[in-house]
Amino acid sequence: MKGIDVNIQDESRPKDSHSWYVLSILVLVYIFSYIDRTILVLLVDPIKLTLGISDTELSLLHGFAFASFYTFLGIPMGWLADRGNRLKLIEVSTYVWSIATILTGFCNSFLQMFVARIGLGVGESALSPAVYSLLSDYFKPEKLSRALSFYNAGLFIGSGLALVIGGVLIDLAPELDLPVIGNLEAWQVTFIIVGLPGVLLALWVRSISEPRRLGFGSEKTHKTHLFHYLSRAISHIRQKPQAYLYHFFGYSLYAFIWAGTAAWIPSHLIRNFDWTASQVGSSYGVLVVVFGLLGVTSGGWLCSKLRDCGFKDAEIRTGLIGVLLTMPFGVLAPLTSNTFLALIGFAGLTFFASFPWGAATAALQIITPNRLRAIISGFFLFLINMAGIGIAPTIIALITDIGFGDDTAVRYSLSIVVGIAAPMSAVLLWRGLKPFTDAVEEL
Repeated sequence: MKGIDVNIQDESRPKDSHSWYVLSILVLVYIFSYIDRTILVLLVDPIKLTLGISDTELSLLHGFAFASFYTFLGIPMGWLADRGNRLKLIEVSTYVWSIATILTGFCNSFLQMFVARIGLGVGESALSPAVYSLLSDYFKPEKLSRALSFYNAGLFIGSGLALVIGGVLIDLAPELDLPVIGNLEAWQVTFIIVGLPGVLLALWVRSISEPRRLGFGSEKTHKTHLFHYLSRAISHIRQKPQAYLYHFFGYSLYAFIWAGTAAWIPSHLIRNFDWTASQVGSSYGVLVVVFGLLGVTSGGWLCSKLRDCGFKDAEIRTGLIGVLLTMPFGVLAPLTSNTFLALIGFAGLTFFASFPWGAATAALQIITPNRLRAIISGFFLFLINMAGIGIAPTIIALITDIGFGDDTAVRYSLSIVVGIAAPMSAVLLWRGLKPFTDAVEEL
């Protein structure tokens, strides 16, 4: 990279053992952030019964209420991370979303829950932009994809554990009758329980020190206001528009597939296979943990191997391979009526849907100046989360509610969405191979 003394940069990095220690803490934080946001998908039916709402309204709680602030605030949170102490930002955000999760357990109306989910989104919006930037200063470029794959494994571990923990708690959590507050149902107690560990994790994050910023563009600018950073970020993207835009939109459609299917597969299993919530947790939840972890680490390994073989577009090529293999599993698995075949199909879907995320996030850190990494990651997270969390669950719900008018038809909605989104994602990532290679060669 231009203007960088690699030896000096490497000597300035923390020791590998400390870097992996920090990464392990951040992965644990990420896991609990995903448990807090995902636990709702296993509690769909009791929440609908209590609040008297439809699938579409429930999807707004799961998606739009959370994603609207989560996605829009990712950019200003990235600005804060680029100009200040990233670990302090992570600590505060962990407190905010944990408290919001706890407060969700006290909600008795759609509006109250909508506001609580907004609070969850506000808190979680700061985490990943800060972490992506932070890890680029802990790990050398050739190790960054694997490190980010390990971090992104938290997404799938958290999603799966949310189902496992939710399945256990919905059976074991007692109803509570509290003074002033009144009666709390089991699903409400579940939210309170899963929100509490985050408060302790925030205290653990406080024990970590901020590393020295390294790499090109690491110099601190005298202009620190948001619009200056936005202007610099947009100007940088305009210098390499195809490298960024094919990446952004190709991976956004990939996220659309994962987040949309993950939101409604538990309901599909309950409605079409007569499973209980605990059965979903013990089977599908464990499946998500195991195959999500295998998929994201395998994707990071493949990306590193492709780089070792001289592919400068390895981070995009990994995503292209993953989405092409995701498509058959995502289209066919919801349609089968055989339980074993359905689980095999969902295992394949989870494996390949988790495949690219270490590579996708590493790609941005590689071609982006240090002081713009978090804010440009904020752009990326805005797009993938608005597509995946904000839009996909509602699209699937609308197809089910309006297109079929039958709750059990969610299986067809899942298949339709994957069948449309996967080919579009593949085309965009394929078109992005050369522009990304050109951007890497210009460094």
